Formats: sequence, structure tokens, C-alpha cells
Amino acid sequence: MQAAAQFVEQRQVRRNFARAATTYDEVAVLQREVGSRMLERLDYVRIEPQRVLDLGCGTGASLTALQERYPRASLIGVDLSEPMLRAAQAKSSRLRWLLPFLRGSRPLLAADAACLPLAPQSVGLLWSNLMLHWLDDPLPVFREAHRLLEVEGLLMFSTFGPDTLKELRASFSDGYLHTQRFTDMHDYGDMLVECGFADPVMDAEVLTMTYASLDDLLTDLRRSGSTCAMRARRHSLTGRSTWAEARAAYARLPGTGRLPATVEVVYGHAWKAQPKKTTDGRAIVRFDPRQRSR
Repeated sequence: MQAAAQFVEQRQVRRNFARAATTYDEVAVLQREVGSRMLERLDYVRIEPQRVLDLGCGTGASLTALQERYPRASLIGVDLSEPMLRAAQAKSSRLRWLLPFLRGSRPLLAADAACLPLAPQSVGLLWSNLMLHWLDDPLPVFREAHRLLEVEGLLMFSTFGPDTLKELRASFSDGYLHTQRFTDMHDYGDMLVECGFADPVMDAEVLTMTYASLDDLLTDLRRSGSTCAMRARRHSLTGRSTWAEARAAYARLPGTGRLPATVEVVYGHAWKAQPKKTTDGRAIVRFDPRQRSR
């Protein structure tokens, strides 16, 4: 049986974020803004989880916000990058010294998002902010999320959609990929249904960042760990003529003196419903013994 093609190089993802661990918080304005907008969506959800898992926690910004929202919950952070987790640990230690009302230690795990060392049905809320587009295939991660969530537990995530960095892609004509591959939100919805989630809700919004130059945009991407990790990216140095053409193409984009960088943010949430079948395939029929037939 032939193995499925791998488009995202996970080793490069690790390398990108390892290099960015010390600079990430300085430039992660977009990541914090999206996390804040996700938190606002929780205002409309009635849930009091005993355990919250932040999948792709990075340097831990969402962990602090989630702890403030659910002060009685135990929190766990998971990330692929150990240097990012060390930065999260250092930040957590400083915050506990400044804000002693925050709860004690938050376990931080370096692990594969599709194979987590946690028990089934052990999480009430699984949260993931801007992580899914770094995966080759989100489907196994959704299956793992479904395994970990308790019945009536909530999965909430954000990621980037296909219009993200469209200006950057259009500026290069060298035949290589210069951004990640971004999945349409309807495909995410189909994956959630396939994995057994109930009532998936997907929506998207378009944000526009602006930069003084293409080099400023690329610097922000590099310092936040967000440079391309696709196997079809250029592995050698980019020539001067290619850079000159890309800068010129980007500069010709319509604007008011600053260069636009489009970001399509996809939001999704879904619930883990009561199972309809047992693990061996038998149907589950529920009835209320208090109700008598007439």
C-alpha cells in the first residue's frame, strides 16, 4: 500500500518555531487578536469544563486567558515545539509571581497533535488557535480531539483560509510555494461531521494587515515562525532578480502607500454528541424508564 503524499514538512515547522521562540511574542499581534475574538465567542456558550486543553499553545497566551475565564479548570498546553513550550513555562512562572491568584502549574506537553498521551473523554474544552494549517492533514487531529473530549464537550478552533497571504503568493512567479496551503472552511466542516462531531458551526472573516514593504512582512512571518514549511518551497537561496520581481509586483498592488496582506480567518466549533453505536458497531437505543407507553 502506497503511503499518502506528505505536503507539509513537519521538521521544518519545528525548526521555524524553534527559531521564533524568543521573538514570537513581539510580533504575534494577529495571533493574539484572533485568540481574543475566539474568547468572545465563548460568551455565547454555556460550558464549565473541568479540564481545558490548548492544542498548539505556543508561548501560552491563550492558556492565561482561558485560566482567567475558567478559574476552576485544570489546563494543559500541547505544542510541537519544545522551545516554544519553554517560553510558555517561563512566562507562566513570571505571571504566577505577579498574579498569585492564578492557579498552580499548567502541564505543558511536547507531542504530536494526532497522538496525545491523554485518556479518552478526559477534556471538557479542546481549544486550538491558528494551528491546523501547519498540519499535512487535519482529519487525524479531529479524530483525536473527538477521542479526548467528554460527551457534550466542545471543540473550538481557528485557522487560516485560502485567501490568506494571497498577495504574497501572486508576487512570486518562480514556480515555488511561498506560503502554506490553506484549507477551505467547508472542508473543515465536512471533516468534523466525518469524525462524529455534532452541530459544527463554521464562519470566516477577512482581515487586512499593512506593511511598509515586502521585507517587513517577511520579517514578521519569520519572527513569528510563520514562514512556509511546504515541501514544494524553494530550498535554495532566492536570487536577486526573483526578489526584485517580487518586490516590484507587490509594490504595484493597489493601496494607500502601505502594502496589504490579506488574512482569511476561519473559526469553527462543534460538540461531541452522545454516541449512537458501541465500539463494536452495535446501535445504542436510549429510553426513559419513567415514560410509559399508553
